[in-house]
Amino acid sequence: MPRTDASPENPPGPRLTHRATALARRALGLDGPSESFVVSHLHGDEPEAPGLNPRETAQLSGVRRFGATGALLMALGALGAGAQPVLQNPVQGLRVLGLPARMPSVALTIAITGAVMVVLAWLLLGRFAVGSFRGGTVPRRLTRSQLDRTLLMWVVPLAIAPPMFSKDVYSYLAQSEIAARGLDPYGIGPQQALGVDHVLTRTVPNIWRDTPAPYGPLFLWFGKGITWLTGENIVAGIFVHRLLALAGVALIVWALPRLARRCGVAGVTALWLGAANPLLLFHLVAGIHNEALMLGLMLAGMEIALRAVESADPIRGRTLWYLLAGVALIALSATVKIPSLLALGFLGMALARRWGGTLRSVAKSAALLLAVTVAVVLAVSLASGLGFGWLSPDTLGTANEVRSWMSLPTLLGLGTGLAGVFLGLGDHTTAVLSLTRPIASLAAAFVALRMLIAVLAGRVHPVGALGVSLAVLVLLFPVVQPWYLLWAVIPLAAWATRRAFRVPAIVFSSVVSLMVMPNGGEYQPFIIVQAAVSTIAIVGLLIFLTRNRLPWRVRDGAPDGDRGPAAYAETP
Repeated sequence: MPRTDASPENPPGPRLTHRATALARRALGLDGPSESFVVSHLHGDEPEAPGLNPRETAQLSGVRRFGATGALLMALGALGAGAQPVLQNPVQGLRVLGLPARMPSVALTIAITGAVMVVLAWLLLGRFAVGSFRGGTVPRRLTRSQLDRTLLMWVVPLAIAPPMFSKDVYSYLAQSEIAARGLDPYGIGPQQALGVDHVLTRTVPNIWRDTPAPYGPLFLWFGKGITWLTGENIVAGIFVHRLLALAGVALIVWALPRLARRCGVAGVTALWLGAANPLLLFHLVAGIHNEALMLGLMLAGMEIALRAVESADPIRGRTLWYLLAGVALIALSATVKIPSLLALGFLGMALARRWGGTLRSVAKSAALLLAVTVAVVLAVSLASGLGFGWLSPDTLGTANEVRSWMSLPTLLGLGTGLAGVFLGLGDHTTAVLSLTRPIASLAAAFVALRMLIAVLAGRVHPVGALGVSLAVLVLLFPVVQPWYLLWAVIPLAAWATRRAFRVPAIVFSSVVSLMVMPNGGEYQPFIIVQAAVSTIAIVGLLIFLTRNRLPWRVRDGAPDGDRGPAAYAETP
């Protein structure tokens, strides 16, 4: 009698168990050669290149001035189209500086035109940082000092402009005032704590007036200091908060090229895609978001800690201090916004791999990093006087008040709800969201687990694994704001070099940068249409006037003997 799967000689139980185990190992990335790991194909070593020739240097100067002009126009337009405070507006009533506020269409046109010019200048700058995606490698590349000067010229106008693209800074001021009064910012919102008619409450968007603070104690501790310095002076508070954001940007600029070199990526290319990104300029500098401080501390911590983990010397003495200092900085970044805590997992796996890659080494690494993190969190939470309310589920879920179409699970829920209404089945958006969001969270957790195992196995660098995990987290997060994309783009800029990453990152950064209105709110549709049409006409004219001065076109042929098909900056 022939054997069957159910025969006693061939019981199905062990075979099914073995098959399930094999599938689980494959799903977690434990089986197969390193080169077959899909994520690892996003990375490739990127050689350094010589500096630009004289003609390219002249073109770079033109690109720099084009972007700086755009930043100046943004600052000018922000006087009327920015996220101005409801009270204490310093330009209100002034003859000249107050003029943009009395011409909303003109102010919006100026601001959008400037933003488009900055985005175009950034794309042109990419010709000197990345080259052409048509094939080949970049023959020459701008230097770090040239990129630094360009970035500085674009940042300065936005650093002195009124807030743009968001009104969150007014929530920062109100929540800091609550903390400075000795009240619990994690228990009550500005309206209840300060009163509906308080000067700081009046500037907070309505949706956040009754909402407790969703930020960590380090950020609000800094906010208490800013309140002590500026009191209820909104303008002074805005600029001190912007100085804090600029400090975070400076940390990003310091850490990013160093991390890129660890991953075999050109430093100026990483800086161009990460630090000169319009999303960073518009939302971290002009918008004053505390992601600047979070990302700056996280990246600086990764760089300092990796000096110990990737060192050939034993981890003791100086290298041990590097490790502890790096872990402490990452823990501090989590006390600004908690998602950056994910970086500790990948750092811990890299450390465990150095110590042998066994379960015992993983436990040893986790214990060390956990001890440092707990010490830092306890110190900040207690020293600030803010306690541990920032870790409560209600606080961590504050952002869920917003339904963002950029979030995949939220978009699916909203689409399903609209379909139900259209079909006459009723609006079941809330019910669908209660299903899609947990599923998305589980999927993000699975990807993070797979990346942790990949780092332990040596298949992916911890910086790359961190970037991939943050990218999935952002896409599957219940709420996604435009600047959240920087959580993933900036770390990945230091590791991912393939076209499969860079082209989407460039496209999304360019498009999303121009999707938010400069006032952080809404305009009447006819005003937006007028501004858009005017912007297209003005920018088209500027491109025509600069067609022979700026590298708008790519020549496939080599204009001189040492050029190849990857020539990217020469124009007729």
